[in-house]
Amino acid sequence: MHQSSINVQISLDEQKIPQDIQWSATDSTAKESQSARAMMITFWDPTDKTALRIDLWTKDMMVDEMADFFYQNLMGMGDTYLRATQDPALADEFKQFAQSFYKKFRATQLDQNKK
Repeated sequence: MHQSSINVQISLDEQKIPQDIQWSATDSTAKESQSARAMMITFWDPTDKTALRIDLWTKDMMVDEMADFFYQNLMGMGDTYLRATQDPALADEFKQFAQSFYKKFRATQLDQNKK
């Protein structure tokens, strides 16, 4: 059986706030660790039937980048849900929400820039 691993290294400041996120994967085509400003990792616990999450971002993560990150994650969740369930109607709900979220974020940004 082939096994793969994903390694994540987090550098923290004195207040334990992430300064740097580096990741690598055994099956990646990248030869060196990759840098990231944010990450979301979720595991399903079948015993408790709960999601266990690790959400981290660095101080360098800008608000507009966070909105892009969430938008892309929500769109990806729709794709994953479709592959897992073959339910296009509910999968599309993720994408509709993601698009609505992003439009509202952009409108808020434009409004704040006017002030």
